[in-house]
Amino acid sequence: MPKTGTYTDRVKIRASLGAFLLAAAAILSSAAPSAQAIQRSMYVSILNDAGAPVADLGPSDFLVREDNAAREVLRVAPADEPMQIAVLVDNSQAARDYIRDMRAGLESFVTDVTNGTRHEVSIVALAERPTILADVSSDRAKIMKGVNLIFEQRGSGNYLLDGIIEVSKGFKKREATRPVIVAITTEGPEFSSRRYEDVLKPLRDTGAALHVIVLGLPANDISEDARNRAAVLDEGPRTSGGRRVSLLAGSALPGELKRLAAELTHQYRVTYARPQSLIPPERVTVSATRPGMTARGTLIHEPREKGRP
Repeated sequence: MPKTGTYTDRVKIRASLGAFLLAAAAILSSAAPSAQAIQRSMYVSILNDAGAPVADLGPSDFLVREDNAAREVLRVAPADEPMQIAVLVDNSQAARDYIRDMRAGLESFVTDVTNGTRHEVSIVALAERPTILADVSSDRAKIMKGVNLIFEQRGSGNYLLDGIIEVSKGFKKREATRPVIVAITTEGPEFSSRRYEDVLKPLRDTGAALHVIVLGLPANDISEDARNRAAVLDEGPRTSGGRRVSLLAGSALPGELKRLAAELTHQYRVTYARPQSLIPPERVTVSATRPGMTARGTLIHEPREKGRP
């Protein structure tokens, strides 16, 4: 029987089959990491030594870690999603000498944040109990009506921790997508009588960044309420991607609010990859790879899937 071409054909078939299997394996191996990884994002502030925002950065300029494990940064873009900013203002008797500086600083802050943007601001006074002076709005004129209602309330105390709890719960109820709390408070006594854990939990649950500006000389209060307040003002900004600043003179407040407005309106949205896991990381941090820069990030809460609690 003729054998011409039989062996050659078998060799060609085997070679083609081998090439196909190699190509399929390569496709599967390259797709595996993508299938196994999920994407998360953070709102990140990155500042230079002078405290000013840094522009034109890319993925190689950020380092994201989950529980000290480095993650791959996939994309970096300017954060253009609208913010929901709640400004908490201490208008108790202890704030008497700072009211004028608060108004002046907030006038500039509101202008900078709302000018040509979709960001929303509300004003909440803290004397006696948290009280809304200006409801959430992107209309500068409406917000300024609340700023102009900031007066010292004589004989009153400061309820900052209550204010953080109520605003955090309000954010969660309204399903705020980019919540921010800016607290302007004095070193005066705290009257909320709240445990710090009960304040930090709703703050974490809503995913809000907490920025705190404290006015006046450090207090020598060693009461339980003072210790709880100190724990919130230390851990809250540090773990939420915000910051705490202490100012001895009220005259420095307008400049500080100007810097904060610039920081908030020049944040990045940083997207990174993480492996799928049943146990979420306890802590996510971001840092700058370039020297002379400081980064702070707030993890974006992912929307819950239908049917999940």
